[in-house]
Amino acid sequence: MKPLFFIQTEESVVEAVENTEVVEVVEESASAQPSITESIDAVLNYDWSHIKDVLVDGALELGWKIIVALAIFYVGRWIIRRILKVMDKIYERKDVDYAIRGFLSGIVKVLLYVAVILMIVQTIGIDTTSLVAMLASAGLAIGMALSGTLQNFAGGVMLLVLKPYRIGDYIEAMGEEGSVVKIGLFTTEIHTVDKRVINIPNGSISTSVIENYSTSDMRRVDWTVNVEYGSNPEAVRKVLLDIANSDSRVSKENEPVVFLTELGNSAVSFSLRVWVKNCDYWDVKFLFQEQIYTELPKNGINFPYPQLDVTIKNNK
Repeated sequence: MKPLFFIQTEESVVEAVENTEVVEVVEESASAQPSITESIDAVLNYDWSHIKDVLVDGALELGWKIIVALAIFYVGRWIIRRILKVMDKIYERKDVDYAIRGFLSGIVKVLLYVAVILMIVQTIGIDTTSLVAMLASAGLAIGMALSGTLQNFAGGVMLLVLKPYRIGDYIEAMGEEGSVVKIGLFTTEIHTVDKRVINIPNGSISTSVIENYSTSDMRRVDWTVNVEYGSNPEAVRKVLLDIANSDSRVSKENEPVVFLTELGNSAVSFSLRVWVKNCDYWDVKFLFQEQIYTELPKNGINFPYPQLDVTIKNNK
């Protein structure tokens, strides 16, 4: 076993050697670094003509790309305007509805300008693949989020193209009826006779049964009149025809007719049918309704009341 003195001496020697090596490494690294003067001389003596040539060539290339991009923009805008003018002429010749004119022109205009912008971006040198992929992904996400709205949008397009009804028509659809005031891309607005405003989604109305009362200039008005048993059919027919023929709004080409339509449990049913113009439909209907109620009793023809005959049998 070594004495403590020798152990401390060996540790001191090792530490001294390590310190000497560190000092030598630091001196070598310091000698390897260039001085400030040498660095300044290197910068001043560097051949900057190469960088100048690169900058000039890059500026010329960029300027040329910008000129080409501007040319593409102005030429593309001119072509888009010409296409829209041609579309307007086609609309006039085909008598396309004004609502669908603006819609189709707007869609075509947006698509053409997107194509022009992509051409400009590609001309400048930007990769359009990732841009197109991003637009496609965004379009898919928006389409999934707005599926119901897009369904109404598609329904609006179908209504504008197929034209099952027009503004001003009186229609019945989805359990509602009224005059069409506005055909939008998403909803159809109708006003009822009692001045209620109803907006029906186009996606629903385009797939439902639509009853249009305004497709013809004339419209038939029907009344069902119930009289009591024992009434003279000819007397009933005469009173009803006199009411119809006394109004000038009733069409003379399609003469009024009266039919005996049903023999009910407690009443005999007659049907009065007349033809009037669309604009006179409701006025004639309500007026004749009142006249029928007042004129029949004056001529001894009474309205029936529901009745039930009960027979009681005594089985004693």
